[in-house]
Amino acid sequence: MTRLTALSGARIFDGKSWHDESAIMVGDGRVLDIVARGTVPADAAMERVEDGMLVPGFLDAQVNGGGGVALNDAPTAETMNRIATAHRPFGTCRMLPTLVTAPPEVTAAALAAARGSDPSIVGLHLEGPHLDPARQGVHDGRLMRRLSEADIDRLLAADVGRLLLTIAPEQAEPAQVRRLVDGGVIVSLGHSNATSEQAMAMIDAGATGVTHLFNAMSPLQNRAAGLTGAALDAGSTWCGVIADGIHVAPAVLRIALRAKRPPGRLFLVTDAMPSVGSGATSFTFGGRIVQRQGIQLTTTGDNGEPVLAGAHLDMASAVRFCVDNLEVPLEEALRMAALYPATFLRLDDRHGRIARGYAADIVHLDQTLQVRRTWVGGVSDA
Repeated sequence: MTRLTALSGARIFDGKSWHDESAIMVGDGRVLDIVARGTVPADAAMERVEDGMLVPGFLDAQVNGGGGVALNDAPTAETMNRIATAHRPFGTCRMLPTLVTAPPEVTAAALAAARGSDPSIVGLHLEGPHLDPARQGVHDGRLMRRLSEADIDRLLAADVGRLLLTIAPEQAEPAQVRRLVDGGVIVSLGHSNATSEQAMAMIDAGATGVTHLFNAMSPLQNRAAGLTGAALDAGSTWCGVIADGIHVAPAVLRIALRAKRPPGRLFLVTDAMPSVGSGATSFTFGGRIVQRQGIQLTTTGDNGEPVLAGAHLDMASAVRFCVDNLEVPLEEALRMAALYPATFLRLDDRHGRIARGYAADIVHLDQTLQVRRTWVGGVSDA
């Protein structure tokens, strides 16, 4: 028999509209309905929250680490679960743990781990190794290489839920992208010096994403649109953005929000590192020491110069940044953290909304947009 629970006491944002004096009916881990508070069945267990708002749970498509661990350093199901646990207090209900450029045996281990991890892990993001060393960032450029048919065979056999693969157009052929997409892999473009023409060839072949827009990619110039320009101009692409004020200047993000051709949208990612949820001020990543100053993470690049090393960012902070610094309406910022990444990952039939039949992934925010409580599949973290 289904145990009914009614969540009430706050305004409810279902992903599109607000509901007042209402309750979310939850059973068997799913949303059954949103009903007027006075019509809650007598046999339902009432869970009241104090003021604020109940909003769709956040979904993060790019999470390198959290809770003191990084997927690259220990590609196991235990690591993935620990990362998910570290991000849950910040409203992230579902995620793609992210493996940056790694040797084949580490990639194989991460793919195997994703098959046996927590339900909050909805797949895996492989950010490399098929990237351009000229735009390596914190990745190990020595491991970067072209995509092969054998690579594609292994990826198509992975069976990890949603598999997101970031590639540079220079390291693959359009026919290879088409083969991946036809097999269910979601292809994103990033870490690339590609021309806009090269990028559009991949987009025409089925690539639907751009990884951390503006970062580690050919820029928009007056006579060369680059990958950045192609991403903004192609209506079929969804672009992840790191909204922390460090990776991309606020003015640039505001321009991008206005410029992005629909129906594709910008969505929030954290690119989070082990420091999130751990309080660490330094850690080792890929053999390099990463230092945290405030929310900025840096390490020393191959040329001896400082380089950004992911982000000390959580999804709730990214939502607040959009509202406070980018002139984004609250409703749109919430969609950027939930509905839009779910749509990009083709999970918007079960995640990203509070609606009948959807997973009961719900976040209680107070009036300052701080997370007070999180439910994943109807189970509270309180």
